[in-house]
Amino acid sequence: MPEQPAAALTAACAARGLDPAWIPGVVRYLELLERWNRVHNLTAVRGAQAMLDRHVLDSLTLLPWLHGDRVLDVGSGAGLPGLVLALADPEREYLLVDSAAKRVRFLRAAIAELALSRVTALHTRIEDLRPEHGFATVVSRAFAAPPEFVRRAGHCVAPGGRLLAMLGQPGAAQAALPGGWSYRNIVPVSIPGSPASRHIAIIERESA
Repeated sequence: MPEQPAAALTAACAARGLDPAWIPGVVRYLELLERWNRVHNLTAVRGAQAMLDRHVLDSLTLLPWLHGDRVLDVGSGAGLPGLVLALADPEREYLLVDSAAKRVRFLRAAIAELALSRVTALHTRIEDLRPEHGFATVVSRAFAAPPEFVRRAGHCVAPGGRLLAMLGQPGAAQAALPGGWSYRNIVPVSIPGSPASRHIAIIERESA
């Protein structure tokens, strides 16, 4: 049995302002993550409600900044943010990439459990990924600082696409990016009930 009963977790989701249509999927995802986490140590955060506050709500801050119809999540880990975004925005296609086999096994199990037909998990290093078509949005939650993120994943961005890097303090976005890339914006975001400082760096290719 999960530590957090489904009814209590559903109430917690509602209290934090989640769209009612997302709540059943979020509850199932958190129950599955909590169960796998006991054995595979996918996240240091323990308990479904803590995962809701620190993982799910944080991941959902990216929603307004997604661009285009194909999203790549680099270093997806336990599906953060990509799997959470797919639950809230299932019309886009998502590719979740991670270099750790145990994480990809969890991602594939969660994709099947949640019947996410437009989501795929791939076990590979991002440097080795050579997509036939680039992605309109490439996201990262805890993969690398923005310059390293661009160096390692920029080749996966489609023309006119963007990278979204999730940050704590905005100072992390003061580091110079590789040539040909620039910060379009650094957007402050808030998480319900949390005083933590969070920002999203929107990174695009510079105009010729």
